[in-house]
Amino acid sequence: MKMDQSTICTTCGIQYPPDKSVPQLCHICNDDRQYVNENGQSWTNLDVLRIGYHTETHKITDGLYSIKTTPDFALANRAFIVQSVSGNILWDCVPYIDSATIDFIKSIGGLQAIAFSHPHYYSTMNEWVGLFDCPIYIHQNDSEWIRYPNEKIKLWTGDNLPLWDGISIKHTGGHFAGSCVLHLSALSPNGVILSGDSLYISHSKRHVAVMYSYPNQILLSRNEFEAFDLKTKDLVFNTMYGAFDNQNLEGNAMTVFFASMQRYRDSYGL
Repeated sequence: MKMDQSTICTTCGIQYPPDKSVPQLCHICNDDRQYVNENGQSWTNLDVLRIGYHTETHKITDGLYSIKTTPDFALANRAFIVQSVSGNILWDCVPYIDSATIDFIKSIGGLQAIAFSHPHYYSTMNEWVGLFDCPIYIHQNDSEWIRYPNEKIKLWTGDNLPLWDGISIKHTGGHFAGSCVLHLSALSPNGVILSGDSLYISHSKRHVAVMYSYPNQILLSRNEFEAFDLKTKDLVFNTMYGAFDNQNLEGNAMTVFFASMQRYRDSYGL
């Protein structure tokens, strides 16, 4: 399929290189963790998004902002800007960023880094890095999902990548082999977790899920959960913010998380 500059998947928001042919089906969506739209694969581009969409920014707390493409597009997730003395961080991406949001981010110091929870939110990361000229941190275990390579991408390995000012990326695995969370030590008494949907906060706020696929309701295998459980057992935090607007779990997040993990352990017979 030849390019017509429509390089953004309308279901997941991932952008493909404009100088190459797009696949018949989006690689991200044509995977058991996601899905191809029931009406078939379709594509769009930034020019179309500029006409019908804008970007909303909301202050969550001092030093933390959410941003979201509006009206809802693709996965309808939110990303986060972490404001910090040594440099601001964008956690995950959204497909479209308007001029007002660009100006806002520049007004608070720009971006020192972009980091990801997992491949579903790679989105239009190349547009973002073109605007803010900063490194992109992606765990090595998810390198196969990078469809639009960029020299700014820094693949990392291991369980923990310290950044600065008490901010670190924690590798959890689970949802994807390279799934991660961002730990912020300074934004609450015991720390804040930005989870993307490496962890998924329920509507009741009484359960936190970890699954191979959320939309397709596929559980992790016993071994995958055990590995995830081992990597996350020493996390310390009291607040968690997930990928969607209703996923703010403040104050008792660690209690809810460990109770949820115990429910998993019981179901797996661990």
